[in-house]
Formats: sequence, C-alpha cells, structure tokens
Amino acid sequence: MLTLERAQELLATTTTEPHLFLHAKNVMVAMGGLAAHFGEDKAHWMAIGYLHDYDYEQHPDEHLAHTADALKEAGVSEEEIRAILSHGYSIINDVEPVTNMEKSLFTVDELTGIIQAAARMRPAGITDMEISSFMKKFKDKKFAAKCDRELIKKGCEMLGMEVKEVAAICIEAMKEYADELQIGAKE
Repeated sequence: MLTLERAQELLATTTTEPHLFLHAKNVMVAMGGLAAHFGEDKAHWMAIGYLHDYDYEQHPDEHLAHTADALKEAGVSEEEIRAILSHGYSIINDVEPVTNMEKSLFTVDELTGIIQAAARMRPAGITDMEISSFMKKFKDKKFAAKCDRELIKKGCEMLGMEVKEVAAICIEAMKEYADELQIGAKE
C-alpha cells in the first residue's frame, strides 16, 4: 500500500516547482478529510492525493500519459494508479471515477484551488472561514476563474453530495494544516 512517505519520494523525482508541491499538499489534506468522512484509510487517501500530479511538471500537455508505467515500475498498485488516473476523467482520459477515493480525488483537485484562493483573501486565512463565505466565492465565476466549477459539481454529484458539504469537509481538514498550506492567519 502506498504510504505518504513513498508518495513524497516519488513526487520529488518528477517535480521541482514549489506551487506544485503546495497543490499536492492541499489535495492530500482534502483527501484525508474525505477519507475520514467515508470511514476509509486516511493515510492511504492522503498518499494518493499527494501523488496525483506525478507527471504534471514534466508533461503538462500530456498530463497522466506518463504516470501509469512509471508508477507501476515504482511498485504502486494497479488500484492506486487507477485512482490517480481517474482525476483526469473527461478532461484528458476516460478513466471514470467509480470508488469514493476516485470520486473524491476528481472533485478536490479543482475544489482545493478555490479554497486556497479564498483563504488567501482573508486576514485570518482559512482559520475562521465559514462555508457561507466560501460559497459566495464559489458562485463568483470571476474568482479563481481557472478552477473548473462544473467539474467540481460533477464530482460532488458522483459522490452524492452537495458542493457545500464537500467543501465544508475540505475546509475543516485544511484548517488543521493552515500554516503548512500557507493559508494561516497573517501576522
């Protein structure tokens, strides 16, 4: 089973950009929150979340096309590779998310971008963020415009949950890691 330590080792072999490591951490934390919600293995889901953009820096125009073989060679299981590939569903591949882990990764990849951006706008960062204020930002299509809200909605539908429900779980999980995610209170 993929561990967070192994996921960190693997991502470090393909990635150098600080913003990509920060994104990996955001997704990792959100995945941990959703794993807890579904009663799943939090550490395992966090490892999958951390490693999800394994080939992105090296192959941004062919994202996920260079993931499966390399991770298989590194000892990552078929199930774990499939989970990682599924976050590209309908964007760059046809690996449909079917498990809660896969559906969660598909959803939080974009969702954490909006949460991160909203938290950076606040003096206290994410530490006092309420779901109501986040949802105002979510509904403003000009805010964090590159984050695909339709994909987020599609992922939430797959999970059988409302956007605000998934976002609330992610925000609460991210509050615990506010400083590491660079969204703590400004000094």
